[in-house]
Amino acid sequence: MNIKFNNRDPVYIQVIRHFKEQIATGIFEPGQEIPSRRELANQLKINPNTAQRAYKEMEEQGLIFTERNLPSRITNNPEVIKAVREELILEAVHSFIASVQSINVPLDEALQLIKNHYEKSLEEQEGDA
Repeated sequence: MNIKFNNRDPVYIQVIRHFKEQIATGIFEPGQEIPSRRELANQLKINPNTAQRAYKEMEEQGLIFTERNLPSRITNNPEVIKAVREELILEAVHSFIASVQSINVPLDEALQLIKNHYEKSLEEQEGDA
């Protein structure tokens, strides 16, 4: 597991975001076992208390679950997974909208540019495969 931490956001928040991205993209599958808090702290070279705080928050959000003394796992709840994906998409959309509005790009032009770039990106991905 590899995360590039920034200096703006608390580390535990960045860990949670990483897990959300991995869940939304399907890299972490429903029910998949994840590293223990101590293992995660060692892998990411962060304080074990930071890993503990991230896991606690993710459990409260329903992203992960821990049964008795078994390893923690990614949620099996499709509604939670769908909500995580929508949350990340909306964050990107809000950021994009703020950027294009600040330079007065008309909606039609922005949508056409998105469509063209998206399709070009898909073609490039297919060419790499």
